[in-house]
Amino acid sequence: MKKISFLLTLGLMVSFFSLSMAAEKPRLGVLRFTNHTSAGWWSGSMGSELQDMLAAELSSIGAFQVLERKEIDAVLGEQDLGASGRIDSQTKAKMGKIKGAKYLVAGTVSAFEEQTSGSGGGVSVMGFSVGGKSDKAYMAVDLKVIDTTTGEIVDARTVEASSSSSGLALGANLGIVSGNLGKYEKTPTGKAIRACIMEIAEYLECSLVKGRNDPCMSEYTAKESTRREKTKKSINLE
Repeated sequence: MKKISFLLTLGLMVSFFSLSMAAEKPRLGVLRFTNHTSAGWWSGSMGSELQDMLAAELSSIGAFQVLERKEIDAVLGEQDLGASGRIDSQTKAKMGKIKGAKYLVAGTVSAFEEQTSGSGGGVSVMGFSVGGKSDKAYMAVDLKVIDTTTGEIVDARTVEASSSSSGLALGANLGIVSGNLGKYEKTPTGKAIRACIMEIAEYLECSLVKGRNDPCMSEYTAKESTRREKTKKSINLE
């Protein structure tokens, strides 16, 4: 009887552990964005601002554990202060409790286009129009998901978004934008940026949480197929 009881207890423990592991949200770290375009709105801080925007968006949907790597020095400082004995032992930060990321998310702005129209022809300067009206913007981001254990790229996809003065192609609201990007908040450029960030977050939820067999992946597969066909048609091989 003791042996049977032990086996039953062991089985329950294994089942509980398996369920706990299955229920754990994927741990993500977001890297600083890079830029391969000549977009006028890009400046030295934009990579970090896009990194912050994506981290906040991923955190807001509640499907991931988003690990803040930019503030890691402050976290380590708090732990060191706790270890010094100058902080109440009941409230001090515990050493060795920083979680590691399972995946790192990297984004590169690979395409950006802006169309300006209106009286006087208009000239686009730093995302704003002089003598005209900036009414359309298109942006593409090459996304990579890297396994931190193996260094392998486990997922890669190009995410696109376009916007106009009257709204977003994805039908989303812009939300709050801070830093240098804040001045583009109500422009087509800002809307296209926000739309790309939202699309990336939703795609990662589909890919890493719901799984590749979920119906949501069919939508992204269709988008990717359409994007590839458009790209092929735009290439002149003569």
